[in-house]
Amino acid sequence: MTMRKKMSGLLPLTLAMGSVLAAFTPLAQAQSLVELYESARAFDATYQSARLQYEANLAKAAQAKAGILPSAGLSAGASRTHFENNNPVLDRSFNTQNATLSASQPLYRPGNWATYEQGQKQVDLAKAQLDAAEQDLIVRTSQAYFDVLAAQDSLTFVKAQKAAVAEQLASAKRNFEVGTATITDTREAQARYDLVLAQEIAAENDLRVKKIALDQLVGKVESQPKGLLLPTALPPVVPPDVNAWVQQSEDIHPNIRQAKSGLDIAQLEVDKAEAGHKPTLDLTASYNVTRNPSGTATSASTAAFRTHNTTVGVVFNLPLFAGFASQNRIRETLSLQDKARSDLEGARRTVAQSTRTAYFGVLSGQGQVKALEAAELSSQSALDANKLGYQVGVRINIDVLNAQSQLFQTKRDLAKARYDVLVGGLRLRQANGSLSPDDLQRINALLAK
Repeated sequence: MTMRKKMSGLLPLTLAMGSVLAAFTPLAQAQSLVELYESARAFDATYQSARLQYEANLAKAAQAKAGILPSAGLSAGASRTHFENNNPVLDRSFNTQNATLSASQPLYRPGNWATYEQGQKQVDLAKAQLDAAEQDLIVRTSQAYFDVLAAQDSLTFVKAQKAAVAEQLASAKRNFEVGTATITDTREAQARYDLVLAQEIAAENDLRVKKIALDQLVGKVESQPKGLLLPTALPPVVPPDVNAWVQQSEDIHPNIRQAKSGLDIAQLEVDKAEAGHKPTLDLTASYNVTRNPSGTATSASTAAFRTHNTTVGVVFNLPLFAGFASQNRIRETLSLQDKARSDLEGARRTVAQSTRTAYFGVLSGQGQVKALEAAELSSQSALDANKLGYQVGVRINIDVLNAQSQLFQTKRDLAKARYDVLVGGLRLRQANGSLSPDDLQRINALLAK
């Protein structure tokens, strides 16, 4: 086997590796992560449902204020009466028209005030629910975004490996024809080529599925994410203390805020139940006008007349006994209050555990990236060594093929590990409740322009 013939099968590997880098060149119409997030925010049905539910909750909370505000009503009526009497003989028909304007202002209604305060807490709870939905949308969009990039990278690396294996297969066939290699080299290269073809089909389908998922989320057709700039420096975890992340979650995490609002609402529900034993006091006023165009049955004449009545007063009501309904209602609300307190403690524990898990997951991912970067250099060195050994006859074709496969696999794992770290950073912020759309800008700065 001549040196020139052996080199002819290996030189195209450099070109194949170069095609991998070309995959990171963004298309003209590529969109950034922030752009696709804004599209998802306006299109995603799950988020839109949460936003509309928030608006409905605001309107519902405002209804609770009615119990402490004055109320007024207007009523009017008209009737015709036919009156007959034998002694004295009286046969008369007359019309009656009346209108009443009434108003009432609660002066002391503790149950109504508790309901009003509950409405304010419902607003806080609704806002926490919307924040949770927004954070979920950020993570879902980012995950779908980087899933597409990872699938694109996987397909690119498979195609590059296919090109390299194809050249190695062609070289083995030529060497076999001239008698400088055995049929084993050709069959090994053919088997590896067939395997790569199967991997390419799977990678193409995976990319197609990932693109469909992203398109459905953001409401675009053929959306194209921008790739990462390489080399890239992944952002560190700040602050570098897991306890600081857990402590931060206590005041800002949507789930904890929801649980706190739930406890406040439960406590106010106890106040409402206890108000069942308390008196109420209302200020009332009414103004009535009654008109009789043809007199009345008791009037001496049929002349029309009108009466005006004005009433102002207070109404006092004291519950005495309601069949033990109030006492049992208080017992129920006290149990629900204890349940809400337990739910709050459970939310705190769950958030703390999730935050710690996400924090160490990001640290582990960063460690994997560093290890895979070292493995990439080692795999490249191993490939170069096998190529040189193949040239001098101390390595066989399968050694080169295995080294190629290891290098491409390492590159694929490294690319995915980078994406996992970026998404993991967002999941960490979601876990402790500090995630916001501004966090996407930091990732956007790492993307190709």
